[in-house]
Amino acid sequence: MRPPAAVVEDYLKTIYSHTEWQPDDITPSQLATRLALAPSTVTEMVKKLAAAGLVAHKRYGSISLTDEGRAQAIAVVRRHRLIETWLVTEMGYTWDAVHDEAEVLEHAISDRLLDAIDERLGHPSRDPHGDPIPDAAGRSARAAFVLLADAAAGHEGTVLRISDRDPELLRHLENSGVDVGTRLRVDAQHPLTVDVAGSGLELPDDAGASIWLTA
Repeated sequence: MRPPAAVVEDYLKTIYSHTEWQPDDITPSQLATRLALAPSTVTEMVKKLAAAGLVAHKRYGSISLTDEGRAQAIAVVRRHRLIETWLVTEMGYTWDAVHDEAEVLEHAISDRLLDAIDERLGHPSRDPHGDPIPDAAGRSARAAFVLLADAAAGHEGTVLRISDRDPELLRHLENSGVDVGTRLRVDAQHPLTVDVAGSGLELPDDAGASIWLTA
């Protein structure tokens, strides 16, 4: 039996997103963790995706998207990120509250409505968390980057992206004055301390793995 389209889209989007800001392909166990599913469930689904020509996967190995799988994943990512941007810009949502809403809407709205949202927003290139929004042809641009946790003391950069996986961290960062576009200098890693506009700021340890800076 063919799996529901929404389930396929969730898998493809998750696989794509995993490699967007780092080079390693996703493993089955990582995919199961990201989707909050049992490993056996993910294994069976990956087999179906491979049979459909959407992913490449060797037994016990990592998972990568085929050209067709990547094209479908990018289309879903575009929908998700445009919806998030629309919810923040037009509907008054805060950036920590849009992910789950977009997860539902991305499977429901028509292409016509999505194009209207894109037009209304002026064809944005970034969502509220700094993730690139692919255009209608699937193209997107991204500057050279470094993960905050990997940045050496003294590195200065602009925040390119903040992961949306932890709403509490997003609220903490916003209250601390750290947002996409914020310019900062890394002062130390242990504890994680940065300088923002001349003021020292100690960040939670997990912030290092959730913030990307210009290289």
